[in-house]
Amino acid sequence: MNKPKSKSENELILKIRVEPRSSRSEIVGQYGDALKVKLTSPPVEGKANRELVEILAKEFGVAKKDVEIISGQGSKNKIVRLRGFRSKEL
Repeated sequence: MNKPKSKSENELILKIRVEPRSSRSEIVGQYGDALKVKLTSPPVEGKANRELVEILAKEFGVAKKDVEIISGQGSKNKIVRLRGFRSKEL
């Protein structure tokens, strides 16, 4: 997988590929140049997007308010910004 883009030390931009209506919610791993995330929620009324935000916030140790879907709200392919992210190594 390509190294995630970062505009600053505290911000991370990720390409995400979601699979809604899965049997369980989990981060699966690499999918091309994106991170694949399975979601149990259906892609209706923003439910899958809200679940994605919750999973990413928990996995990366940031608040839900610091996870922003900047592109692809109605698509399986998304670009997500994480603020307040700190990592010694990616």
